[in-house]
Amino acid sequence: MKRKLIAAIGVAGMLVSVAACGGDDKDDKKSGADGFKGETLTLWAMDGSTPDQWQKDVTAAFEKKTGAKLKFEVQQWNGIQQKLTTALSEENPPDVFEIGNTQTAAYAKTGGLAELGDLKESIGADWTESMNKASVIDGKQYAAPWFVLNRVVVYNKKIWADAGIKTLPKTRAEFLKNLKQIGQKTDAEPIYLPGQNWYHFVGLTIGEGAELVKKDGDKYVSNLDDPKVTAAMKTYKQFADLSKAPKNKDEATPQQAEIFAKGKTGAFIGMSWEAATAIKANKKIEKDIGFFTIPGATADKPEGVFLGGSNLAVAATSDKQELAKEFLKIALSDKFEGQFAKEGGTIPNKKALESNLKGNAAAEAAAPATAGGGTTPLIPEWGAVENPPNPIKNYMTAVLNGKSPADAAEQVEGELNKRLAQKQ
Repeated sequence: MKRKLIAAIGVAGMLVSVAACGGDDKDDKKSGADGFKGETLTLWAMDGSTPDQWQKDVTAAFEKKTGAKLKFEVQQWNGIQQKLTTALSEENPPDVFEIGNTQTAAYAKTGGLAELGDLKESIGADWTESMNKASVIDGKQYAAPWFVLNRVVVYNKKIWADAGIKTLPKTRAEFLKNLKQIGQKTDAEPIYLPGQNWYHFVGLTIGEGAELVKKDGDKYVSNLDDPKVTAAMKTYKQFADLSKAPKNKDEATPQQAEIFAKGKTGAFIGMSWEAATAIKANKKIEKDIGFFTIPGATADKPEGVFLGGSNLAVAATSDKQELAKEFLKIALSDKFEGQFAKEGGTIPNKKALESNLKGNAAAEAAAPATAGGGTTPLIPEWGAVENPPNPIKNYMTAVLNGKSPADAAEQVEGELNKRLAQKQ
């Protein structure tokens, strides 16, 4: 699976309105496999999302059960928002499609997605609540949670051992103590944390129970001056102060995994696929790489994390509504959701299925934080916020350069509010 592509899911794209009309259900007369013979269901899946064997197995199971054919169409990330928006407004849209979890609300509010409340009742009673939240808009189920990834601590076992650290930290305070010990007892940089690793900051705000925006009348505005957001930024600064990383760059500029690959960094906060990036840069580092869950304020609750992932949705204008739901029942069954997690290393949509991650150290480290994770605000207006230059990144840099959180929030408030007011 292409981890860099999956990481891009977290970026909400700019969307235009979908002129979608509610389609009549033309499949409700059908029942059982025979009722779907001769039909073809079209599925759009993003490049790198579906493991090959899973794709073969779920296709075979679907065609055996329904008598219909399944047509997989792999889509590229570049330009997908506009392509999907256009497709959903036409007469023959993809019947089922993968959609970024943070993008789901925008498509639902423009009428592009079919309601799936009955599917939730039949197979989704134990879906992980934090994952399913992105599929529910205005109290209605418009998609099904498929998978997520989140950030973990990637650390250098040798450096930690050289510093005399024998056990991994269980709390944020212990983590800080360990990093300071690395700084005192080795010549390594304790942690590489650039000033604009903003998805980690989003995770910290989630852990504090904070919201980045708030409602002001009929519009959304900045909430960066909230004390809970301030608390999250102060936590970020505690760790960033132990890093030599630039305060005005993010984790991809330069690639933090390539910095880590040099063997002079104790840890970084990153995605599981970044370990492969480090190994590609320096094969010798592989034996020293370890992973652990980002520790929270207390040992019983991991740090908040941003959940970047995908949902599966059905086009509102598809004339194969029931067939689409049959596919979802198969693809999201315990058998195939578990297989997907095992082969892809992604977090499945049910806690009970996380046993499929056994042996995948990075995924095992990520899983415990999932229940307490979340996303950026699930509103269509959010799309414009992440376009560069991201005002929240500028807020972070300002705080790390010495401004008070209140002054930094005020500094970017105008730009943030301007973006939140843009028509979608």
